[in-house]
Order: sequence, then C-alpha cells, then structure tokens
Amino acid sequence: RGDLSCPVSPNRFLRVFSQSGLLYSVRVFPNAAVARPGFYAIIKFYSARDAHRAQTACHEKHLFQNSPVKVRLGTKHKAVQHQALALNSSQCQELANYYFGFNGWSERIIKLQDLSDLEERENKDAMVPLQKQSLKFFCALEVVLPSYECRSPGVGMAEEPLEKLEEGLFT
Repeated sequence: RGDLSCPVSPNRFLRVFSQSGLLYSVRVFPNAAVARPGFYAIIKFYSARDAHRAQTACHEKHLFQNSPVKVRLGTKHKAVQHQALALNSSQCQELANYYFGFNGWSERIIKLQDLSDLEERENKDAMVPLQKQSLKFFCALEVVLPSYECRSPGVGMAEEPLEKLEEGLFT
C-alpha cells in the first residue's frame, strides 16, 4: 500500500492542542485510499470544556498544511456502548496538578495491603500454577483539596498477572 506515514507527527498535534487543555490521547491516521491524500487525528481531552476551547481556537486555521484544519467535537458515547478505562496513578496525579496546581492538593495513604498470596493461604493444599499467579494490591487513601476545604476518601484494587510483569522486565 505504499508509505502510510503521516507528514505531521503526533507531537505537533500535542503541542498545538495541549494549549487548550490537558490531553488524554493523540492518534494520527492517514486518510483512506479512496479519499484525498491527507490525514486525520483523534484527539481526546480529559475535559469537554477544553475540547470545545480547542475547537474554537483551531477550527478553519492553517496549522499543519495549506488547507485549513476542520475540528469537530465527537459525540458522547453512552456508558453501555463502551467500558471506560480506569486512569492509572500517574494520569490521576497529572490531572490533579493541571486543575488544582502542584500544591493545590495532597493525598494520604490510609492503608496499602498486598493481597497477592491471599488465594494461596486460603487453598494451602492446592498449588496455584505459575501462569495463574498475579500481584494484587488494595489501597485506601484520602485526597485533600485545602483551598476548597474538601476531603474525599477512595479505595482501589489492582491486579497484574505475574507473566505480564516478567515480560516487562526483559523488554
């Protein structure tokens, strides 16, 4: 099919659109073979307000090429149509720093517990095969927003198969 590389790197989209707000993801694709040569991007913001701000700032502007950029807002998907992915810890911290400022919030871990060997302790006689083993952690914490005099407790549980972790060590 020839070279499908895009003349505009995702980093350029990141630089331009991140001026409107914190980005969740940027993906750039070449147009379909039946369409005119070019590309399109799917840019996701954490905030609908920031996405609208980007549309206002960038629509019909000559940002990347001779023809103006067309910026369309996506429609919201109903919760039953897709399953939202949970944010990892660093994404949560990046969001909090962006909206509340670096010193505008804090977190206090109330309890962190390793649950990895819980099944093994329950089933002392049965050996769990290596491919079924996983690391499991429970965390209870409190997020504090001092300027809003607000505190919010939260809990979470994470599980990662041991085989996935071992693969990551060697890549």
